[in-house]
Amino acid sequence: MESNGALATEGIGSSALIFLGTGCSSAVPNAMCLIQPSDPPCRVCSQSLVLPPDQNPNYRCNTSLLIDYCQGDGKHNYILIDVGKNFREQVLRWFTFHKIPHLDSIILTHEHADAVLGLDDVRAVQPFSPTNDIDPTTVFLSQHSMESISEKFPYLIKKKLKEGQEVRRVAQFDWKIIEVSCEKPFVASGLQFIPLPVMHGEDYVSLGFLFGEKCKVAYVSDVSRFPTTTEYGRPQLESFVLVYLIYPIKVEY
Repeated sequence: MESNGALATEGIGSSALIFLGTGCSSAVPNAMCLIQPSDPPCRVCSQSLVLPPDQNPNYRCNTSLLIDYCQGDGKHNYILIDVGKNFREQVLRWFTFHKIPHLDSIILTHEHADAVLGLDDVRAVQPFSPTNDIDPTTVFLSQHSMESISEKFPYLIKKKLKEGQEVRRVAQFDWKIIEVSCEKPFVASGLQFIPLPVMHGEDYVSLGFLFGEKCKVAYVSDVSRFPTTTEYGRPQLESFVLVYLIYPIKVEY
């Protein structure tokens, strides 16, 4: 792992994983630890401002992964898993550092704030059009997440303008519903993903994803327990990225 957040790869024509954030919902540092420090102070948050964020392991944005997928013809597609509350900061820090020019598609693990509240800011990485006449960014999500986002961001759901209604520039999306099942893979920007349903608390299901061609990667965030049905692909797994909700957690991968 490189200090700049990228998973090292060989060659300019290689794919890469860029970890835009590995922090919790409130991110790290927790603001309360800084404005009302405890005695003794929190050892993590108190160190969060000592170094610049790109050099500081104690400064972490909401969990998010950017997949730089290089196809056989050398073309790069950029696939983002989760677009949380810190998305704008992640763009300013990591998109500029890695020279990421745009997003091709977005995949959502669930509909909590730390996974979706940056959706409005996606317009900043889309081409400018005063009439919103641009190719929309495809978003893959569960039916439950779609219903929740329709309530949170009704203006991001494509609707016909009423007569006399003013055009407002907002992010343009093409919403694609995916099945919450290991048996229902889907393709985002040329790369196949297999959903991995996991428990996020005992009353809520979030999604991880298995992907990769030469190297199989399982990316699972916001998980407290793995259902027995979610063991698809374990024998062929080379990399396992895990962000868990409760410690300890039993992992047999």
